Order: sequence, then C-alpha cells, then structure tokens
Amino acid sequence: MVSNVKSLGVGGIRGYGVSVECLLSIGLPAFDIVGLADIAVKEARERVRAVVKTCGYDFPVSRITVNLAPADKKKIGTVYDLPVLLGILIALRVLKPTSNSSAFIGELSLSGELRPVPGTLPMALYAERVGIKELFVPADNAAEAAYAAKVKVYPVAHVKELLNHLKGVEQIKPVTAREPVVRHDKLLDFAEVKGQENVKRALEIAAAGSHNILLTGPPGSGKSMLAKRLPTILPDMTREEMLQATEIHSVASLTNRDNPILSTRPFRSPHHTISPAAMSGGTSNPKPGEISLAHNGVLFLDEMPEFPRNVLESLRQPLEDGIVTISRASTTVTYPCRFMLVCAMNPCKCGWFGHSSNKCKCSSLSIARYHERLSGPLLDRVDIYIEARSLEYEKLRAKPNADNSTKIRERVNKARLIQLERYKDKSNTMRCNAHIGPKLINEFCVLSPECEKLMKNAYEKLSMTARSYDRILRVARTIADLSGQEFIQPQHLAESIQYRHIPFKESMY
Repeated sequence: MVSNVKSLGVGGIRGYGVSVECLLSIGLPAFDIVGLADIAVKEARERVRAVVKTCGYDFPVSRITVNLAPADKKKIGTVYDLPVLLGILIALRVLKPTSNSSAFIGELSLSGELRPVPGTLPMALYAERVGIKELFVPADNAAEAAYAAKVKVYPVAHVKELLNHLKGVEQIKPVTAREPVVRHDKLLDFAEVKGQENVKRALEIAAAGSHNILLTGPPGSGKSMLAKRLPTILPDMTREEMLQATEIHSVASLTNRDNPILSTRPFRSPHHTISPAAMSGGTSNPKPGEISLAHNGVLFLDEMPEFPRNVLESLRQPLEDGIVTISRASTTVTYPCRFMLVCAMNPCKCGWFGHSSNKCKCSSLSIARYHERLSGPLLDRVDIYIEARSLEYEKLRAKPNADNSTKIRERVNKARLIQLERYKDKSNTMRCNAHIGPKLINEFCVLSPECEKLMKNAYEKLSMTARSYDRILRVARTIADLSGQEFIQPQHLAESIQYRHIPFKESMY
C-alpha cells in the first residue's frame, strides 16, 4: 500500500507543497528517504523509528521507501518528521488516509513531542493560497501559523494527541490568531535628548518618509542615543507589513510562542565586524541577512567607516532595488530588503575634526583616508545628512522641554497615512515617499515656477547628480506631508536642499 500525506516546505520566504509518499514492500529491511533530501531530512529515519515504538506500535520489518515529491526541489530541515511518521502508520493501516485538505509539519523528539520548525508562517500562508483547510503544526508554532486567516491551525504538543484526533477519540481545538499588540520601549524617549533640535527634526522627516539618513558629529554629541530612540517614532505597521517582516524572521528562527508576529518595525544594529554574507544573507543554504531582517524597518550602522568596504558596497544595489538575490551552486534565493538606512560616524578617526576646541590631531592624509572609506555612490544613496554638534554646558544642564516620542509619532503616522492613501493604487511595493520611482515623482512632486528656480540654482551650484535631484524631491514631498500641504512649497524644498550638504566634505553629490 502506498500512503500519501500532504506537507509543506519553504524556499527563501516562499512556501511550497510537498507530497510525502510511503511504500512498504517485501525485501530486506531498509528505510530510505528519497526526493533530494538533505542530511537533516534523512536523519528523520531514526527519530520516526523511535516514535513509532514510543506510541506502542511495532516498527515494520520490511523495505520502507519514502518519497518527497516534487523530487527536483531540495528538501531541507526537520519539518518532514511528522508527515513521514503518519505515512508509515497509514501504510501499516493503523490510521486511515488523511484528507487532501490537511497538511502536517513538525520535528519529532524521541519521546514523541513536537518541536518547533522555522518558516511556519510562509508555509501557512502558502496553505491558505492553495486552499488547504487544516494545518497541523507544533504547539509552539501554532500562534504564528494562525495568522493565515483561512486555515484551521491545530497545535500538536505530542504525537499521541494527533493520533487521537485523527482516530476521532479526542479532538484538538484549533487556535485563533491573537491581535498584534504594539509595544514601544518606554525607557527610550526623544524627550530625554537635550538639545539637538535640528537632528530630531531630520529624524522625524526620515521616519515619516522612510528616508536614509547619516548622522555625523564628535564623540558624545548624542548620535547613537538619538538613533536608538528612532524606533519609538516610527510609523505603525500595516498588517501586510507585519506579515512580510514576520515571514523573514520566521525563516531565520527569530519568532517563538510568546512573540509570534512582529508588531513594531524591526531595528537591526549589526557590529562593524560583520561579514558580507551576514549582512546580505548567505551560507550554502542561503539565510536572510541583516538587510532582510530589517525589512520594513531600520538598519543602523554605528561607526559606519569602521565597517569593511566590501560590506558597505554590498548595500548599494539593495538600497535601490529593495530586494537581494543570493546565488549559490545549488540554489538561488531572493529576499526582500526594503529598509531605512541610518548611519552614524565621527568626522575623523579621533572624532574632533572641525570642532571649535581644536582637539583634532589627525593629519590631512589621515582625515582623507578616513573619508575615503565611504564611496561617493554609497553616500549618494543617503537622502539626509545632518550634523549633531556638541552641547554647551547651559543646554546640557537645562531640563528637557521637547516633544516626547508619542507626540512625534502621531505626526509621523499622519504623514505616513497620507502617503499610503496617495500610493494605494500605484504599486504594492511603494507605500512611502522614499520608494517612489521617476514616474510618480513627476506626478506627485510637481514644482511651482518659484520652486523650479530654487531647484535649478541648487542643482547647478552644488553639482548634483540625477539621483540627488530625485532624493531632494522625495524629502521635500515628505516635509510637505508633515505640514499637511498638498503641494511642495519653496520652504519645503529649501529645507530638503540643506539636508544634501555633507558636513565633513565640501561637496559629494
């Protein structure tokens, strides 16, 4: 008898269907798993053998052949333990054949408990798209899988629970998705930052339009402090954005029973010793890198010039395209990486170049070499440059009297809602001003004659590139949205132009 159990797999962040076929035949005892299975899949033989005995059944003394179809797609991980077990029990006639509208995933322990597997949400969303009605998953993955709204998700803690359910002895209750709860860190607030009103304004604009921003300034001026408080003013995520970000984190095994979905925008801050593969994604079985884990959120690079040159240059194409394609000998995977780049750096190696105290002892050659670590094309992809200056003693001792993160976030949310409404019929990948293409720039960033004159003068005097021109218009569009204006005004454009000045260089456009 050949049994057939439906299961699921995941490639990149896209789920796909897998049919687990099991045949018991006459011959010398053997247990083979075929269908382009990796080592982890083939090791399921010993786990399944132990669980069959744990459940009180005799393991068949015959030739067992398990085929994972389609056979041309590589099968990775421990997700197929449960369907392989069910296939053998069905072939033994212990269980009746499962329904074609049911799918099973899960890793087995030797005692029969189900352990969580990565990529549950992408697999559940695929099941929803193809019409699978019932999905049986490890109990720790159930809350995550439940966000596939049209699929009944059954949490399985132990194999015996599942067997009783399939035999009709005791039914497992399906789980329902919990409403995502947005929690911001109450220990971090913009109101705690003294002074630096120009930097706070720039960060508010960046958050409202998802613009890339570079903070420069001497040590202790508050660059890192401000950047770490940026998540508290980021706009609320839509449900679609939550699911997109959670799919990536699920594949990277960063979700769990208590945190099944990302309700706030991710904030990734890798150390400067990171490798190109860790930044962009890689290994033989390509996993998402930091740029993909920051999808719909923020990638913060503190002490940016200290990052290896090849790591920084690997950001150029993803910043433009919003996707990264990782090619290996056995597979090619594409991950989304639409993130907001936030960078912080000192003006020189010692940090005091240009400071009024004249503390800087770096030579001109040393300063030039430090600046050359950042290429012109990479800097050209930054929308906003802003300098954080050292505070005077009076400002440092004064009590903070600035807007808190809640007030700023309210303004940012209003501006982002305007953008969502504006671009809702244009493209699924464009939800904010930073991501609009040339066609939408021409449509929504129309300049008056006065603005045209201002833009022309700035373009010629500052020797801008076409990319800089587009980025100025996008930032100006965001500033207009924050002020509730339908059209870009001269003051919006003037403010946007001033953010194109790199504080530590005379010109780099």
